[in-house]
Amino acid sequence: MPLNNTIAVAMSGGVDSSAVAALLHAEGRDLIGLTLQLWNQRRLAGREGMPETVQGRCCSIDDVYDARRVAEQIGIPYYLVNAQERFENEVVRPFVDEYLAGRTPIPCTLCNNHLKFDQLLLTARQIGADRIATGHYARNHYDEARERWVLSRPADKSKDQTYFLFGLTQDQLSRTLFPLGEMQKPAVRSMAADHGLELAQKPDSQEICFIPGGSYSQFLKAYLDEQGRELPDSSGELVSASGEVLGHHEGIHGFTVGQRKGLGLSSPQPLYVLNIHPDSHAVQVGTDDQLLSRTLIADRLNWVSIPEPKEEIRVTIKIRHRHEPAPATLRVTAFDRVEATFDEPQRAITPGQSAVFYQGDEVAGGGWIKAEDRA
Repeated sequence: MPLNNTIAVAMSGGVDSSAVAALLHAEGRDLIGLTLQLWNQRRLAGREGMPETVQGRCCSIDDVYDARRVAEQIGIPYYLVNAQERFENEVVRPFVDEYLAGRTPIPCTLCNNHLKFDQLLLTARQIGADRIATGHYARNHYDEARERWVLSRPADKSKDQTYFLFGLTQDQLSRTLFPLGEMQKPAVRSMAADHGLELAQKPDSQEICFIPGGSYSQFLKAYLDEQGRELPDSSGELVSASGEVLGHHEGIHGFTVGQRKGLGLSSPQPLYVLNIHPDSHAVQVGTDDQLLSRTLIADRLNWVSIPEPKEEIRVTIKIRHRHEPAPATLRVTAFDRVEATFDEPQRAITPGQSAVFYQGDEVAGGGWIKAEDRA
């Protein structure tokens, strides 16, 4: 069935999505503005060390106001969609559970993979739009030879957001436009200013939308307190790579692989968290060299631009958003599981984070880091 011409623009209230709306409107497209309300920023204010007021947050009330103002300015219909319950069930609670289990989740990927695109496309169809446009820095196109939609890194590599998008399905890619994929960020701001948007110089949000100040431990305490739950006792020992007990800690939720500060240990050389063992509550620490790993295992896979490979393939892999993709050999070892061997050891491969596989600029696929072996 052919797609209709109406496009729903996902409007976050930031400069990128606002610029997309202005650009498509100037092209004469039939547009509808959509904003997902994901989290009540005042919900945990003042509880268990959380700040009394929260400003400048992604998806805040201020952002909703800015998105609505842009929609009014360019003259398109605008809808605010309450997705708070689904966001809590599919993003916040898994984040809490993962962190309590000693892993380091990445909620922005969960949000994109399991909520944003699904909910936006669902709502768009309900109001008469078959496609959505977003302000993500990414590119997509249909490859006739492969009979697949291909997701690729954008022209502006410094703003590349494909790491957070590896979970998109073929149907979602076929119905999504990334108008900023060929643009550089300074040009996007200039375009927003040319269209008279007051937020053309609005700063980009850098933090997780529901964790003001970036303090995961404070958020965990406040959220569990609100839910009437006690913070589980996961106190235990700080141990060396050889198993020597060096000290004690108050809970594994206070640590992440690669962490240096807050260990409470004195040492002639800097120590970092190497591994977190949720069963024994032991936190293993060691030197920077001991953080290096040559292999990782990933599961819960999604193959994007290629079908699941039947033999070893060469890829580059991102193990965190700001990580430069590193060359590796990838092989499928079991259903929904791969093992990657890097050409050179990588620092602080972290269970719970995403591993995204690239071939050139194309996103071959990705998964969630399960375990790793130290070099």
